[in-house]
Amino acid sequence: MKQDVETLQILVNKTPITLETGRIARQANGSILLRCGETVVFASACMAPTASEEIDFFPLRVDYQERFSSVGRTAGGFIKREGRPSEREILVSRLIDRPLRPLFEEGLYSETQLLTYVYSYDGIHMPDVLAICACSAALVISDIPLIKPVGAVRVGRIDEHWVINPSPTQMANSTLDLVIAGTEEAVLMIEGYCDFLSEAEVLSAIEAGHQAIAHFCHELHLWAQKIGKPKNRSTLRTIPKELRQTVDSSMTSLVESALLIPTKTDREQALKQIEGTLLTQFCSESAPLYRKTDVLFTYKELRAKVLRNFIIQEQRRIDGRRLNEVRPISIEQSILPR
Repeated sequence: MKQDVETLQILVNKTPITLETGRIARQANGSILLRCGETVVFASACMAPTASEEIDFFPLRVDYQERFSSVGRTAGGFIKREGRPSEREILVSRLIDRPLRPLFEEGLYSETQLLTYVYSYDGIHMPDVLAICACSAALVISDIPLIKPVGAVRVGRIDEHWVINPSPTQMANSTLDLVIAGTEEAVLMIEGYCDFLSEAEVLSAIEAGHQAIAHFCHELHLWAQKIGKPKNRSTLRTIPKELRQTVDSSMTSLVESALLIPTKTDREQALKQIEGTLLTQFCSESAPLYRKTDVLFTYKELRAKVLRNFIIQEQRRIDGRRLNEVRPISIEQSILPR
């Protein structure tokens, strides 16, 4: 059977990045094989068809793995399988997670998994920022509800010039190592270090990196309009407006009074009583008005809003301390005999 393979080539700093879909992992919601030079990164995005009623958070898992075979190696010893993730692989997984997680549509509680594997590494085009781009592309062309594309680049400073996605050899002479991720309109994540650069120089580097990101995201958006699947919003869970309004109007004063209780155990007991009142009012076994998860989530939002107002408007924390006050600290020596 003929495979429907779609490709897109995007120039980033005059270097072509090729995105391909339809050849590998065709049963995933979205999958991408990204090539840059002889570095090849694979990313797949999968989402469960239904969401558990008990979950009130977005269960997203991100895994990044650099295969031994990507540099022509095999695992030595008796065990031939890939081992547990290295520290670098864990950190790159976080780099992928951080800019993408906030861009999933509100109300998504279906289990979602992003898998990224480095299939080939040429020692020139570093795979970490390419992995962010590959995951973004897999999500954008899938039916998983992502708001907009994300791109990522590394910015180096070599001979007083900004270099986008420099090689490891170039980075050895760079006074800046900056990983930037963002959308076409804004920067979402900055990670890295610099060697005594001024604030103006760092801002200039961020601007140079974002220009490359914006171009990548624009091309990816056009490609998604052409080949992307319609977004599946059937599982999105929305909180009824009337529930929010009722809880806010009837419980705000009670929550404020409870949060003013200085003793932690008494405060938690008061908040638990308010929660029980809400569940009795809206989730009675005979005639429930709303889902239990919706009521609990709305109550959680109200507590967070009241606490935030205490901090911003009254300039104090939940234990009564002002924002410029430090919790009492005591230091003791020789507590243990050895």
